[in-house]
Amino acid sequence: MHYAHPIRRRVRELRQLAAAAAQPATRSRGVAVETYWWAWQPNFGDDLTRWLLPNYGVVPMYREPSDARLVGVGSILDILPTGFDGAVWGSGLMNDHAYPLPRAQILAVRGHLTRERIAAPETVAVGDPGLLVRRRVQRPGVRWDVGLVPHGAHRSNAPFLALAEATGFSVRVIDVHRTAPRAVGEIAACATVLTTSLHGLITADAFGIPALWTTLEPPLGGGAFKFADYESVITPNASRYLEFDERMPLAEMLAHTAAAPQQTVEAACDALEAALTRLPDVLGGLPRFPLSMWRRTDDGR
Repeated sequence: MHYAHPIRRRVRELRQLAAAAAQPATRSRGVAVETYWWAWQPNFGDDLTRWLLPNYGVVPMYREPSDARLVGVGSILDILPTGFDGAVWGSGLMNDHAYPLPRAQILAVRGHLTRERIAAPETVAVGDPGLLVRRRVQRPGVRWDVGLVPHGAHRSNAPFLALAEATGFSVRVIDVHRTAPRAVGEIAACATVLTTSLHGLITADAFGIPALWTTLEPPLGGGAFKFADYESVITPNASRYLEFDERMPLAEMLAHTAAAPQQTVEAACDALEAALTRLPDVLGGLPRFPLSMWRRTDDGR
């Protein structure tokens, strides 16, 4: 049964609702919001929306883009209809193109490049909500010297995975095709991170872990745009990109890693949290949770 099959989706949603009900914020002031996130295959970056929001009293109920009132983590703005009039919180574009969303309520976007391409005001909050994982969980003790975080498209890239065999280092290859808590926990337990996954980099930055990002075959959709968009906020005058060379020893690659400025990370987190407090004002009339649990939690398929 495929991951996106309605039965499997419903099981995940019931588990999500049970987890949300355990959050103090949802019990005291929780609201239910029809929300879109990429849900066609397991991926921890896309899972962040439904994992993070209940911590702020928002219970996301999955809907397709045309029926959603909120979008969050991910390169998903290109998927929205241009007439979308819901709220955007930390989302980004996949591709480097103009994509105005004149009716959307822009609370925050991933980076300055997305802000410009969708014609959002200069005053809008910027930053990826994935940075908030540090405020959700405490960093565990370090278990591995290096975390390799290949994008789902690169899970079989032999030269990159061969770095795990380097002598003198304990290396963990982290599977991004898992839930957010599991992948975040493993990344947080690494001393350094090498990644082709944007949220591998973002998670490392959240915990102050030195990291770098690279590109591999096959190329990702949108190229490096989403990385540049994110870095326009966190490291605007520098990039931690390193061209991958399979001949380069792991120790030499690690010399190129760097931690994100934590003051910048904290400022982005503060702005994202402040932006989310405006959600009831811009959407209005949101049903209280758990009173709305009886409603359907999918798009009816």
